[in-house]
This record gives sequence, structure tokens and C-alpha cells, in this order.
Amino acid sequence: MEHPLVSVIIPSYNRSDVLRLCLDAMRAQTHPHLEVIVVDDCGTEDAAQVAAAMGAKVVRTGVNGGPTPARNLGAEHATGEILFFLDADIALEPDAVANAVRLLETHPRVGALGGVLLPESLVSQSLAAQYRAVQMHRWWMPAHRPTLELHASVLAVPAKVFAEIGPFDPRLRETVSSDYRVRVTRSYEVKLSDAIRGRKDHDATVPTILRKVFRRARLSALDWREGETPGDSVPRAVGGVLLLAAVPAFALSRVLGGRRRRAAALVPPALVATAMAMDAGTYRFAFDRRGPAFGLYFSGVHLAVTFTGALGGAVGVTQRLALARLEKLARLAAQD
Repeated sequence: MEHPLVSVIIPSYNRSDVLRLCLDAMRAQTHPHLEVIVVDDCGTEDAAQVAAAMGAKVVRTGVNGGPTPARNLGAEHATGEILFFLDADIALEPDAVANAVRLLETHPRVGALGGVLLPESLVSQSLAAQYRAVQMHRWWMPAHRPTLELHASVLAVPAKVFAEIGPFDPRLRETVSSDYRVRVTRSYEVKLSDAIRGRKDHDATVPTILRKVFRRARLSALDWREGETPGDSVPRAVGGVLLLAAVPAFALSRVLGGRRRRAAALVPPALVATAMAMDAGTYRFAFDRRGPAFGLYFSGVHLAVTFTGALGGAVGVTQRLALARLEKLARLAAQD
């Protein structure tokens, strides 16, 4: 069909001001046949009223369960031939949906089509928000290099594929998109395209970003399943491990004496430099796009974010191993 109906499914929890911008962007889409479904996840603000006033179909969850159950509920109420999952804090470019339809029609073997975030924040323009916009553009949704990574925050799926593969796994917390990619690739191809673009409203402070990075990394390590790690994240993961290693290396350099201390003092900066080299493209992009002053700010925050993510991952791995040990002991006790 030349102009299939596209059901745009938007999980929403408060932030009616940002939701309004998201829905304004949907009104500006060049694709003519849209069904916009806003899933109100038991919010306390007037987001549901805003959505209804702007012409969206509003569905309400029974309890606040997060975006994954909300997406699944929205899909149950969708009637379109294509399901377009979109977070409420993202405003798409006017041709995004049309481009998604075109790509799915010209690539019939694609079962899931992801989009990218532009390197500009939607509302907040703090330095931290600008950092996060650049970092996520380069790091989370890197259309400029081959990747199989998808994010449910900007994701188009043919309805027949969604029915065949099944809904997003509501038991998962931070690896739901990776899990869905793995499931789709058992029968279909996945594709990421920078023709599907949008601006996200990013967190305004560095502490907020660090808290989220730590939590997501920890939960991702706990929920990780074989095959979920995208190949192009390995250098970044190695860089994070090197930054972690720089801390005990620095401590060791302070307790050694003589020549050993001088030699050991070279290790921490070497580890940091190597970690930065593992993600050199991201640092270079920040300098090239915004100049040296922002580039230096970006570098400092990015080192903290990379370190925090590695720390969260290490905590999650430790918790995972401890839980596995406890489960093993419980099984042995049950056998006795």
C-alpha cells in the first residue's frame, strides 16, 4: 500500500510540556496516515488531557509499570500496518515517519527499523544537556558506523512482525531493546537509519546523568543475556575497565617509593589516555562540532560518565555472580 496506516505509540509519564512538543512534531509529519496513541502510565500531571486535546487516542495503564508495559499496551490498541514506538520526550523531524515507511517498503526483510537522536537537546540547553545530546548521538544510536543496536525509544516495526515476534519483555529493565533485537534477528534483519531523526529532551545536570548511567549499567549487567551486547560497544567497555583500573593504579603509585613510584606514576595517565583513544571519535566529534571550550568540558564529563558506567557494570556483575552463587547453594541445600 502506498500510504499505510502508521500507529505511533507514545508511552507517557507526566512531562506534559515535553509531550506537547512531541505531539506537535507528529502533527507536522509528512506521512498522511497516522494513528497517534498516547499511553498514560498513571501520571499525576495533565499529560492525558493534553494528548486528548491534541487529537491523540489515550490509553491508560492500570499501574505505573514503566515504558515497556506501556508500549505493549499501546500495541494492543493499535490498528496500523506499521507500529512506530516513540518516547514522549522526543520530537521527530517532519519526514521521519515517511522515511521509516519508505525504508520498510524497500527492505521487506527488515523486521525492526531504528532511528537516531540529533546532537541537540529539545528543551534543556544546559551544558550537561548539550553534553548528553552529543554523547547519545555518537554513543547510543551511532548511525555513522555499522551496528545492530536498536532502541525502543525510536523504533518502527511492521505490525505483522510484532505479532509474530511477540511484545517487549516486561521483565527486563534496561536490556529490553537488546533482547528485542536478538529476537527479531532470528527471523529478520534489523536496520538503523539516520533518515529517522528526532531531538530528545536531555537531563539538565551532571549528577542526574551519572545516577542514570550507573543505574542503567548495573541493571544491564544483571539482566544481560547471551548475544545482547552490540559488537561496537566492546571498545567502550574496555575503555571503562581501563578507567576503573586507573584508580588502584594511582593508589599504588602513592604508596611505592623511589624509582618504582616514578614508574608507577606513569600508569594511571597511560590508562586514561588509552581509554580516551578507545572512544576517540566521540571526543573528536565534540571538539569539531562545538569548539575547544565545549570539547574540554565534554571530555571531563565524558570521562566521568564512562567511569560511572563501568563502575555500575562492575557492581551489576558482582551482584549477578552473588545471586548465581546463592541460587546454586539453595539448589544444593534442596537436594540434601
